[in-house]
Amino acid sequence: MRAALFLTCLDDTLFPGVGKATVTLLERLGVAVDYPAGQTCCGQMHFNSGYRAACMPLVRNFADTFGGYDTVVTTSASCAAMVRRHHRLIDPAANTPQVHELCEFLTDVLNVTDVGARFPHTVALHQTCHSMRLLGIGDRPRRLLSAVRGLELRELDRAAECCGFGGTFSVKNPAVSSAMGSDKADNVLATGAHVLTSVDTSCLMHIGGLLSRRGSGTQIKHLAEILAAT
Repeated sequence: MRAALFLTCLDDTLFPGVGKATVTLLERLGVAVDYPAGQTCCGQMHFNSGYRAACMPLVRNFADTFGGYDTVVTTSASCAAMVRRHHRLIDPAANTPQVHELCEFLTDVLNVTDVGARFPHTVALHQTCHSMRLLGIGDRPRRLLSAVRGLELRELDRAAECCGFGGTFSVKNPAVSSAMGSDKADNVLATGAHVLTSVDTSCLMHIGGLLSRRGSGTQIKHLAEILAAT
């Protein structure tokens, strides 16, 4: 199978290890991965801020860049939701291909939960708003983590609550965003887990920054980095 990797702006600029881990994981499972160099932002920030005209060229570029692929995999639930739910609304003429968030691709397309990973650490899972409410990925991340050798999954209290990042929300409402993030950080620390994971590095960046300011030794790792570990 051949798939195109859509790497988000955040991962490309701040968390390049996530993209490398995703390629490692997919190739281990027999997937040939392409990385189209013409890809740019999916337009989510523009769209959420009301700049739909500015979003249009990004939507068309996405369709042109990935239009030749049957399968596109991304490391972000929020970007996957943007493409699947809003691109056709912004430009009905855009021939947008099917985009799978990584967990969906592994469980629903490749039909695997045990990816051969080993990660002997205690881990807490933050389930993001976009993954649960817009994509409906449900327990897919938990099923994948449960099959990782040596991993102990710690339950996060009020796991369904937003961490407060929300993209531009954190910029426009910093006090509220920080308060929500602090509550989430409290719950992470209460688990005693050494690692916090999620399907979106945006949430991990927000929570991880708050944990770091407290002097916490809790690490943040995208789910792809755990699943790629052996």
